[in-house]
Amino acid sequence: MSKTRTLGQLAIVLLGTVLAVGIGVGLFWAVPEFTGLGLLETLLVAVLALVGVVFSGRMAGQLFPTHNVAEVAVNDIITRDGDSGGGPLPVGGSAASADDIVEQIEQADADSSARALIVKLNTPGGAVVPSEDIRRAAEQFDGPTVAYAEDLAASGGYWIASGCDEFHARENSIVGSIGVIGSQLGRTGLAEKLGLDYRRLVAGEYKDAGAAWREFEERDAEYLQGLIDDSYDSFVETVAEGRELDEQFVRDTEARVYAGTEAAKNGLVDSCGPREEMEDRLADDLGVEELEIETFEPDKGVTDRIGAGARSVAHAFGAGIASTIAGDDIPRIRT
Repeated sequence: MSKTRTLGQLAIVLLGTVLAVGIGVGLFWAVPEFTGLGLLETLLVAVLALVGVVFSGRMAGQLFPTHNVAEVAVNDIITRDGDSGGGPLPVGGSAASADDIVEQIEQADADSSARALIVKLNTPGGAVVPSEDIRRAAEQFDGPTVAYAEDLAASGGYWIASGCDEFHARENSIVGSIGVIGSQLGRTGLAEKLGLDYRRLVAGEYKDAGAAWREFEERDAEYLQGLIDDSYDSFVETVAEGRELDEQFVRDTEARVYAGTEAAKNGLVDSCGPREEMEDRLADDLGVEELEIETFEPDKGVTDRIGAGARSVAHAFGAGIASTIAGDDIPRIRT
């Protein structure tokens, strides 16, 4: 933060405090000139002083903003609500909530001080539609946007990056994996050993397509592969358009991952190097000497924090077993 900005904020806060105290003293002490300043009046003056500090602080933040760039992080597996559990039991580790991230980007876009957006990526990918929602939010940000691959920007992370103006990676960041998966663990052998049988009661021929407790038929494979192919086509088209790459080149990567240096050579990222290099370029684009970055994070209450911690503990003690025994029939299609 520059000296001018700091002094400006301090001056406004002090002025607001002095004015509030002055008004309080005038109302509750100077006016009744024949009475002293009692306990109640003192408390009221203190309350007014506190209100003055709060309002003047907000005004100082607007007149002398502490940031000019917003940063939003996408960490871990991308899901709709941040719950990575795959089964009906209330277990699962933490994940990146697309709804929260979109909200953070929209808040940054509404912040007049945030002239640019950095999307920091540390994710192996995740659900298709949530990844697209984050990409679209970044694309609609009113200002320069930079996707920054810190450690891992694979699959859904790359999908998100295709919505940004620039994509910067570290030399050893892992990027790519432009593909879609919908695998599932079959359980017919286990059912046979346990003496279980699958009793098929459905309305609609493909209602139980891919059900893990019965034989995986050719019609199931064709049907589900079609869904995966549709998502893959959308992924390729989105990346080709957003990153200005040849569509056939994107397909020819065959969902490989690349180190940052190799990704820079083949055009999957725009630049590669320390984060400082990316920040220097962004500062030049904005015409400022240095970036003042504000991290936008979701507001989580005590209940949310306790719930997230409980899910993490539960995941450590058996989420894998729970998802295997009681998982959904339909394979989850994800990037």
